[in-house]
Amino acid sequence: MSRLNALGANATGRTAELFTAIKSKLGKVPNAYDTIGSNSPVALEALLNFDAKLADTSLSKKEIEVIKLAVSEVNACDYCLAAHTLMGKVAGLSPDAILAARKGNPGGDAKLDALSTFVREVAGTRGTVPQPVLEAFKAAGYTDAQVVDTIFAITSITFTNLLNRINDTVVDFPKAPA
Repeated sequence: MSRLNALGANATGRTAELFTAIKSKLGKVPNAYDTIGSNSPVALEALLNFDAKLADTSLSKKEIEVIKLAVSEVNACDYCLAAHTLMGKVAGLSPDAILAARKGNPGGDAKLDALSTFVREVAGTRGTVPQPVLEAFKAAGYTDAQVVDTIFAITSITFTNLLNRINDTVVDFPKAPA
């Protein structure tokens, strides 16, 4: 059960405008967006703009979804795992690749495996990331620009992970396999 206010169809003003735009794009307003927008339309608008800019980075849609899956697994966010399992499929990831990205196991694509490993290390540790971790990521073919773009994507998903963990958001996507 959600812990924070959610307005749904009762939204007004800027929140209602944002919800209309989301619904026209996705066919519904996902529960996480409902909660964010109901409590802070500024935060929802910033998040939507932030995520839209991810498409302009040096990362592919598959890579962005690998990042979001790996971080959501590290953060134990069942809501984002469900949402990004679906989005990963849309981006062209196989069910095996999705599970590999989440669990940090080999998934058949060495570059995506290196991305998942790097992201899990960055998201799951404190302090300075060890030099060998960065070197392994770059040895897999990633550039300095992609290091920064990866951090950008980690930031985006971390916000929704935290919101959903606090809110205990009701999952309105098919549940991600364990």
